[in-house]
Amino acid sequence: MTDFDAATSALSDVTGDYTVDVAHTRIGVRARHAMVTTVRGAFTEFSGTAHLDTTHPVASSVDLRIATASIDTGTPDRDAHLRSPDFLDVERYPEMRFASTDVEQVDDEVYRVTGDLTIKDVTRPVSIDFTLTGSAQDPFGNTRVGFEGALAIKRSDWQLTWNAVLETGGVLVSDRVQIEFDVSAIKVG
Repeated sequence: MTDFDAATSALSDVTGDYTVDVAHTRIGVRARHAMVTTVRGAFTEFSGTAHLDTTHPVASSVDLRIATASIDTGTPDRDAHLRSPDFLDVERYPEMRFASTDVEQVDDEVYRVTGDLTIKDVTRPVSIDFTLTGSAQDPFGNTRVGFEGALAIKRSDWQLTWNAVLETGGVLVSDRVQIEFDVSAIKVG
């Protein structure tokens, strides 16, 4: 059960070109810390475009670029460490990128977007299931769509390997990290 009102799905066809509305989108991250709690953060600077084709989903595409230095976990020292060469190495690698290679409709509201995720200088294929959370004409005349999705990755697959072994067993930072997408996109043109 959710605390939100029911989503609006006022538009039967959302086909078209879109840009990510940064002010109403969140790209979050979650990782286990000391194997006892979850630390959350978000990237605050990013841009993205999408072409949606509801009749032929395979003709759809997504391109997302994330400024690595924009990581914000609410703790300046931790953020500085995440920006360092131990993790994202933002001086050498200022951007992460996701570029789709395939889109398939899984059911009425779920689309599986497969593409190449590049972190640092490593590019690997991933698939993300996005749920269409709504569509509407906003008060400013914009056609708007919403999507939610999440992706679990092993950070070591992208050469993000820094860690510290705990005296009690386990490690300080989990290898498994979840990237969360709450996206609002506005139709262009």
